[in-house]
Amino acid sequence: MCQFISWKEYQKEVYFLTNADLDTKAGKELLEPEYVSDLCGHGAIEHYYPELKGKGENKECTDFSTPKNFPKAIVTALKAGKLSRIGICLDILNKQGIKEYEKIRQSALAKYQKIQQPALAKYQKIEQSAYAEYNKIITLTFNKIVKQKKYRTKEWK
Repeated sequence: MCQFISWKEYQKEVYFLTNADLDTKAGKELLEPEYVSDLCGHGAIEHYYPELKGKGENKECTDFSTPKNFPKAIVTALKAGKLSRIGICLDILNKQGIKEYEKIRQSALAKYQKIQQPALAKYQKIEQSAYAEYNKIITLTFNKIVKQKKYRTKEWK
């Protein structure tokens, strides 16, 4: 799996995904389960830019200590906040920026948990009931089958 941030270089052009790309038809496909786990990767870039499949050079860098490690277009996009839906890198923020981000993140997390916890409790109740029914069926099925000699191995006849 690729790391944030990944890009492809082909014919002196730099290709990477931005927040706006995710609002297009091809971009919305990247939010589906088969792609979303590697949204920041080369596979997602090639899906969005199918003409790049198997072409160009795959690049990635996780060292955000200096903008010099990245192509200029990526640096510009990072500074403009155009990559936040692709990946988040707190390494480019100073202490004050990290503190502000963390304050808002904690508030958002609290709101999420307030919604998520009752929904999870309902889900778990339904899941337990469904699993109990499943378990009942497989137990009865096995009992029915195991009692018949024709379904047992030669050693167990």
